[in-house]
Amino acid sequence: MSSIIHTSSFPDVDIPDVSITDYVLRRCDDLVDQVAMVEGAAGDSWTFGELRDKIRALAGGLAASGFGPGETVALMTPNIPEFAVVFHGVATAGGTVSTVNPTYTAGEVRHQLQDSGATKLFTVPMFLETAAEAIEGTDCSEIIVIGSNAMGAVPDGSTSLDSLYGEPIQQVPIDYANAVVVLPYSSGTTGLPKGVMLTHRNLVANCEQTGSIISYGDGEVALAVLPFFHIYGMQVLMNLLLSQGVGVITMPRFDLQGALELCQAHKITRFFAVPPMVLALAKHPLVDEYDLSAVKSVFSGAAPLSAELAAEAAERINCEVVQGYGMTELSPVTHATPDGHFRPGSSGVTVPNTECRIVDADGDDQPIDAEGELWVRGPQVMAGYLNNDEATAATIDSDGWLHTGDVARLDADGHIYIVDRVKELIKYKGFQVPPAELEGLLLTHPSIADAAVIGIPDEEAGELPKAFVTLKPGESMTETDVQDFVKDQVATYKQVRMVEFIDEIPKSASGKILRRFLRDQG
Repeated sequence: MSSIIHTSSFPDVDIPDVSITDYVLRRCDDLVDQVAMVEGAAGDSWTFGELRDKIRALAGGLAASGFGPGETVALMTPNIPEFAVVFHGVATAGGTVSTVNPTYTAGEVRHQLQDSGATKLFTVPMFLETAAEAIEGTDCSEIIVIGSNAMGAVPDGSTSLDSLYGEPIQQVPIDYANAVVVLPYSSGTTGLPKGVMLTHRNLVANCEQTGSIISYGDGEVALAVLPFFHIYGMQVLMNLLLSQGVGVITMPRFDLQGALELCQAHKITRFFAVPPMVLALAKHPLVDEYDLSAVKSVFSGAAPLSAELAAEAAERINCEVVQGYGMTELSPVTHATPDGHFRPGSSGVTVPNTECRIVDADGDDQPIDAEGELWVRGPQVMAGYLNNDEATAATIDSDGWLHTGDVARLDADGHIYIVDRVKELIKYKGFQVPPAELEGLLLTHPSIADAAVIGIPDEEAGELPKAFVTLKPGESMTETDVQDFVKDQVATYKQVRMVEFIDEIPKSASGKILRRFLRDQG
């Protein structure tokens, strides 16, 4: 059977051969005095000119210290303007950034430091204790502190970010098509978190693809509460918006009242969200107390948003509530909803320069309105997983098609609908929770013989991680015992929310956990 390839209804775009930083800073000369980023809580603001100068000065200081292409740093902070400075300062110096979730435990951070080969860790005083514990036994020999502690000093054994600024430099020459600029970590379709190798060209291409179908006017302002360490926040909120000249108001974590206050105070025009935030906009009584009249659109991503919830939120705050589709391995956007193209339940249309296929379990391509796994090919497809050729080959086939692990259908007008998931990942409030990671952790407990973890549907969170546990003969544990054991070793969003004790974990003849049976009884 011949392939049925679906392409974008939008014309292809030219992808400039530049670094991601030069792309992001492309409008700085014209907008030199316009506010680029504001730290929402404190109100500190940076103009586009100041942002550019800080980035180039940090790049110069790093280069002068001997840092350059082939080296990796880890960046572990909440959303603050300095995140962009470090990210792009390292990129300008030719290096690679591995973005780390700051809510990780020291063990989780250590795994990422070891796997990525990071030699420096940038963080804020709040996470210094975790950072100091995490670098033990790794090649990461330096902690660089952004800001100071309550006493106005940088702790002993650490370096101040301010001390690294040097003579400004331009982009260090590198091969943009092949140089890996960022290593976010993703579980892909299954398994443990893996380093996703994204090149300068990957990021530039996706900004150009997405920006060509979603237009931003002069003077627009966006709320950036979705984390920059996650590909959605990094690319759609930080890089794309800055490259379009949009002002970015940062929040370190989501708090509904705080978000509403910033929307009102800064006349936010674009609100980027995940489904639980849309739920709050639709139903929480606090929303009625604030003026959101400047908001032009709410854009939801990271997990499917129901048509009913989108409609309820849109009616309440009087603007379009739309969604898009993507994944870390796709830099991330493959589908987005242009202004005025909203369709209930749709995750938008295919972005330019992107091909899609809908493939059933037998490998046969499906026609319009039929369901199957979504496959994607385009310049935004990752270079592969770091040091993991096997996982790369299982995700990207020999013809360059990335198998997303999501079940979708395309309608006759090119709109895509995500209807199910082939992959095992649990999505808790937009974050990936890999069952294999939790299962491996549970099996380290001396009383547990076997374990399986699945996602249970939940209106607010999307899915809740539930563990099925088989105890060793003669052993006894309570649900709280299991939850407390996991709680101390993983980030908050990965914690087990429910536990059920069963006599045996259902498995296939090959030993694969039969999760569908657990879902039926879950």
